[in-house]
Amino acid sequence: MSYPLTLDRYFATPRLSGLLLSPDGRRLVVAVSRPGPEANEMRTALWQVDPDGTAAPRRLTRSSAGESGAAFARDGSLLFTSTRPDPDSKADPDKKIAALWSLPPDGGEARLLLAPEGGIEGVAAARSADSIAFGALLHPHATSIDDDAERAKARKEAGVSALLFEDYPIRYWDHWLAPRRQRIFSAVVSADAEARLDGKDLTGDPGPAFLEADFDISPDGATVVTSWFDWSNLPATPADLVTLDVESGVRHRLTRGDAYYSHPVFSPDGRFLAAVRTTFGSPESAAAGTVWLVDLATGTGRDLTPALDLWPESPVWAHDSSAVFFTADRLGWVAAFRVDVPDGRLTCLVSEGALSNLCPAPDGVAIYALRATMAAPARIVRFAARGEDQTPVELDRSIDDGGTAGRGRVERLTAQAADGTAVGSWLVLPPEASPEHPAPLVVFAHGGPIGSWSGWHWRWNPHLLAERGYAVLMPDPAISIGYGQRMVERGWGHWGEAPYTDILSALDAALTRPDLDATRTALAGGSFGGYMANWVAGQTDRFRAIVTHASLWDLRPFHGTTDTGADWEHEMGDPYSQPELYDRQSPAAHIGSIKTPMLVIHGERDFRVPLSEALTLWTDLRRHGVSARFLYFPDENHWILKPNNSRLWYETVLAFLDEHVLGKEWLRPALL
Repeated sequence: MSYPLTLDRYFATPRLSGLLLSPDGRRLVVAVSRPGPEANEMRTALWQVDPDGTAAPRRLTRSSAGESGAAFARDGSLLFTSTRPDPDSKADPDKKIAALWSLPPDGGEARLLLAPEGGIEGVAAARSADSIAFGALLHPHATSIDDDAERAKARKEAGVSALLFEDYPIRYWDHWLAPRRQRIFSAVVSADAEARLDGKDLTGDPGPAFLEADFDISPDGATVVTSWFDWSNLPATPADLVTLDVESGVRHRLTRGDAYYSHPVFSPDGRFLAAVRTTFGSPESAAAGTVWLVDLATGTGRDLTPALDLWPESPVWAHDSSAVFFTADRLGWVAAFRVDVPDGRLTCLVSEGALSNLCPAPDGVAIYALRATMAAPARIVRFAARGEDQTPVELDRSIDDGGTAGRGRVERLTAQAADGTAVGSWLVLPPEASPEHPAPLVVFAHGGPIGSWSGWHWRWNPHLLAERGYAVLMPDPAISIGYGQRMVERGWGHWGEAPYTDILSALDAALTRPDLDATRTALAGGSFGGYMANWVAGQTDRFRAIVTHASLWDLRPFHGTTDTGADWEHEMGDPYSQPELYDRQSPAAHIGSIKTPMLVIHGERDFRVPLSEALTLWTDLRRHGVSARFLYFPDENHWILKPNNSRLWYETVLAFLDEHVLGKEWLRPALL
């Protein structure tokens, strides 16, 4: 029996992420997030799940701070980060340090390994040694973790919060890249339960080389590999593969500034590296991705998936080093693939569902993963390491989500663009939609711009709208991935052209259905989807309402205020010598044509699409007499993540749609 997906039920649903399999294959660990006891917070705990489905799930960690970022050490101990207080020190309520902890394989109390003042930024453990690598944030001239703490103390006592920058970029997503920057350390984890880690700094101050923790440690613990950004020659912004010798500290660059290399992982036998290689692209040619293999004996690299016309993500190795498994967007899903290293044979293991966190078992037979669908959130599943187009099996005894699923009917649609290209979409219909009772339709434009609609979405969930009687169309227009490189090329650098007309083609095809009401439509989108919402507003008045979240409005000033603006020149070109390329694609150029009521939403801490974009849009709308509202979140970034804020987001969006699409009276959310 299905139950209405109310906001209360939706936010109470456990959210699964970060699935891991222990080295012996006997334990699955997954991060489970739920609303915490404090207002407007999510709390994450680590749970153990039996791969055989025999034993009941067991909660491993419990603290007021929550836990995340888990990894298994060689002996089966579980490493994780948490801001829980140090039990051996006087609690400081003003300090919340993301420290590194270790939980013994047989359970018991977790012990604190290391608590640098700036926090831990990810951890990787060696397969065959008691060695780990971890990221930590330190002041640029700090000589050690202890010295960093002294520098922080001096700043605090002086009441100084000023930041000095000498590199580019200076901020990233939602934080300033100062006063601390990430370094990579190595350490040996002692069996002594009282011993603390003594980390060895492998990088010194690397400048802005590490914008995200993206590294691995070799099976023998002797080498660390990482992605290393170089921002010294803008607009070139390569991220090379670099190895760090743990003993000598010698750094060796494996690639030569020709692409972005990410997600590097050592093969279990230590002979190879697998990574994702993504080309820069140019205004004339779109970026493209592949799985890259590096032979560590010779230093040579090769494309491991030359025939793959998709964008791969998150490679992991088979335990015998014979194959690499990865995921990739494919035809509205996120499929799981296997590529055999000796001959490059490619197999699509699972083609339906949105797969993530692939965990190959040591026996080489099974793979565990998280799998979501358009109708239900992620669950733990199992499938074979060989065999095409399998149907994964959900584990019998897993995390109980109360059977949460949307009641909307999910269908897959295909339309034809003006140039004959097939445009795929997901359609979610409310249960009562019929020719006798056609449903109003809301179009969701996806973010990215490199992206697609696939699987359950916690921030843009169509089923919450379906519960209110709306159908939701989720098209994948030009520049979407999962449909081959040509689909990306069609929209690359020309966002207002084929991506826009493809969305209209998908809409027109959907509205031929008798169970949809063509007279009551709206459009909504966030990030690139917000750009598209703004662009649509200036091109047509066919929609009754438009919701634009974290949206780009004027691309020329956006280039200078976004966190990594120089990176956009690979797609849009040089804004100094050819500003007309940016002007031509800016929705702001069409402000005089906007007639549709708009709801503008933005977070103060959004550095990817800065608040200035929303403020300019809001001013322009009011100056030109457009009916509009502005929902502002001072404590959110590019995404609305806090549960009560997210609830207000949905309440406001639904009230706005009800007002303009259904003609109901505007009901301002009570907390606003």
